[in-house]
Amino acid sequence: MTHRIAFQGEPGAYSHEACRNARPEMEALPCRAFEDVIEAVRSGEAELAMLPVENTTYGRVADIHRLLPHSGLHIVDEAFVRVHINLLGVPGARLQDIEEAHSHLVLLPQCEGFLKKHGIRGRVSSDNARAAREVAAMGDPKTAALASELAGEIYGLEVLARHIEDQGNNTTRFLIMSREADETRRGKYGMITSFVFQVRNIPAALYKAMGGFATNGVNMTKLESYMVDGSFTATQFYADIEGHPEDDNVKLAMDELSYFTANLEILGVYPAARERG
Repeated sequence: MTHRIAFQGEPGAYSHEACRNARPEMEALPCRAFEDVIEAVRSGEAELAMLPVENTTYGRVADIHRLLPHSGLHIVDEAFVRVHINLLGVPGARLQDIEEAHSHLVLLPQCEGFLKKHGIRGRVSSDNARAAREVAAMGDPKTAALASELAGEIYGLEVLARHIEDQGNNTTRFLIMSREADETRRGKYGMITSFVFQVRNIPAALYKAMGGFATNGVNMTKLESYMVDGSFTATQFYADIEGHPEDDNVKLAMDELSYFTANLEILGVYPAARERG
């Protein structure tokens, strides 16, 4: 049986690159939407899901935090991909001849300096890997795509310019999710516990809930809020902390948190990636 890891997007997408880097032994399964990625794992079509959660340039990935608590899946690892953007052209194309570059709306502004310098117009595509596929199909030496080197490899395009992004620190964080939780491991670079919660409707509930992490020396690396079911009064929080629920200080902090919450769900306990440090 072939082991698969599902991702959202077309072959050659940065999520595909994350799959190849983190699980090179597994077959990457492209899916149309994030919901399809989750369903592929729930149904057994794939063993793991690769889901992007945040990017250093454009922030939180829309809808992911809403989907995670209801996915029925568990976070078992995290992965980081340095987003290198490349100008890809058909075989024989030359940089000086490129007039138009196709890519996702998010990627085009990240290469604005390069495109302006070379007089190249940007054209929006629904997906950077799709842009590479379409450019390959067009066969026009004046048209290029902005995408990963993996996309160029898959669709037979040549790298006309490498790593052309304006910012040198564009990185996407991914969560690897499975049907089964695994809290037995201890990571070389520490552990991360991710969870969601809703605070009780009492004064200063969030302040009091967070107090346990401060007094017990637990480092909270992420705290984000988002509305639940479109309500302005129902707010859910997503948090990442350093440590394992079995650690004494984490256990005390989580016990205090549970006292002030109406809902608390651990999404995953997993090793911290080396790139986090």
